[in-house]
This record gives sequence, structure tokens and C-alpha cells, in this order.
Amino acid sequence: MMAVVGFVGLGSMGGEMVRHLIKAGHQLQVYARRADVLPPFVELGAKPCAHAADVARGADFVFLNVTTADDVASLLFGDGNTEGVESSAAAGTIICDFSTIAASAAREFAKRLAARGITYMDCPVSGGPIGAKAATLSIMVGGDDASLAKVRPLLEKIGAAIFHMGPIGNGQVTKACNQIVQVVNIQGIAEALLFARANGVDPAGVVDALMAGYAGSKMLGLMGPKMAQRDFAAGIEARLHHKDFVMIADMVNAQALPMPGTELVLAQLNKLMEQGWGTMDTCNLLRVLETTAPPNANIPREA
Repeated sequence: MMAVVGFVGLGSMGGEMVRHLIKAGHQLQVYARRADVLPPFVELGAKPCAHAADVARGADFVFLNVTTADDVASLLFGDGNTEGVESSAAAGTIICDFSTIAASAAREFAKRLAARGITYMDCPVSGGPIGAKAATLSIMVGGDDASLAKVRPLLEKIGAAIFHMGPIGNGQVTKACNQIVQVVNIQGIAEALLFARANGVDPAGVVDALMAGYAGSKMLGLMGPKMAQRDFAAGIEARLHHKDFVMIADMVNAQALPMPGTELVLAQLNKLMEQGWGTMDTCNLLRVLETTAPPNANIPREA
């Protein structure tokens, strides 16, 4: 079944999703807050929209992939100057939000939209720009069975693994768990390679050795070589992990959960942001360690 899909957010993740959906034969109506990013998608056959509300007109599904809960809210419900998706979406429209936001925000959005007969599902993804380009994303879905069954054929065009985690908000809780495991791991990799260099062992060799044993992981395979080669350019922008950890910390504090590792990593991400490295890769957690080490620390200091 070919569908009319409204898509909001054409960054490194959303843009790749749009390309896969167009290739699959679906009709795309696209909107981005920066109009200059639209032409490549128009060339592929997408219909450009001047406002977020326009993507929902005549659409069976509306997909969003933006950064914060405030972004999602303004695009769904308007910002006082322009109307949002809600204003033009027909009853029965299914909205899938790929953004990483708080579970409480997802539940509130779903409640507001349900009053108009519109279904909202939280569908955060993992896999980064590489996974988006390869259509191998992991998609963590919060919502009802019937809605997921309707949208699953489209999700299968952009992701290799779709996990139904339960009702609205559960997808976001699962994504938060993903971020905790992922970035705590990155911090551990940074500390291990700092330790290796301080003791005269080649970091690249350490990564190879660890990948062959129980310490091997996807994150070590991705971040270890970057740190060893001192390649700090963006793959996964650190500002996004920082944003997620601030959100997670709010939830942790509200629930009085003992999560010292998460607290420590947020403190390191705060230091990373203070250094102005937010648009660079999260592997800059290694440089945070190096720049905050005392003068007498046995660390080769490089740019």
C-alpha cells in the first residue's frame, strides 16, 4: 500500500528516512524550518511545504524527527504565529515521533491529539546517521497494537528492528535506557584509553585486544578507533547526548533513583559543552579527561 506521508525534520537522520520512503514509492510532503534544505528532496519527488501544518493535509501518516520536546510541541500545536500539524490533520491520522524526548511529554502530546481523533506514537530510534542511511535503525515504539500494525510497513523501510515496548511513553523510556548504556560506555572507553596512553600502551592496540574479549561492544568498535586516532569530528553530536542526559537526570531526580554513573557522565558532558565541543563527537569525553587532569598527571597532551 502506497501512503501519503507528511515529514517534518530533514536533518542527517530525517533526510535519510525521507529518501528511503520515496524510494519505496510513498508520496512525501516535507517541511523543514530551514527552507534551503528542501530542494534535494523536491528533486526526488517530495512535495515541499511552507508550514508544518501543510504536511498533514491529505496525509495518512505524519512523521517528525526533531530535537526537543519544545520543538515537537510547536510543530504539532503551533507557536502562536503559525499553526501546527494538529490544525490540518484529519481524524484517523497517525503521527510517529522519532524525536528523543521525555516520556511525560510524549504522553501529554498523545492525550491532546487523541481528543481530535489523531493517534500519536512515540518512536525514538537508535543507530545514528549511519543507521539512518543504511535503513538499519532500531525503532522503539510506544503505542497501541492496531496503530503499529498500520504504520509498520513504513517503519520497515527505515529500520531493521522494530520493538513494541508497550503504551505511549514506553518507547521514550526505552530510548533513555539506550542512551544511559551508550554514553556511560563511551565514558568508560575514554577512561580506558586515557589509562592506556598514560601507561605507554598503544590505544589502537588496546581497542583491538578488547574487541576480541568480553569488553567488546558496538560502542567500543565505533568510538574506540575514533579516540585512538584522535578523530573528534562529529559522528554523533555531543550536544544531543547532553540534551538527553539532562532530560534523564530530571526523571532520575524526580524518582529519587540511585544512578551515580549517569550523574557522573552528565557532569562530564557538562564540561564537554563548556569547552565548546557540543557540535563535535561525544568521543570528546576523552579530551575532557585530558583537559581536566592535574598538571602532574602522566598524560601526553594533544589538541
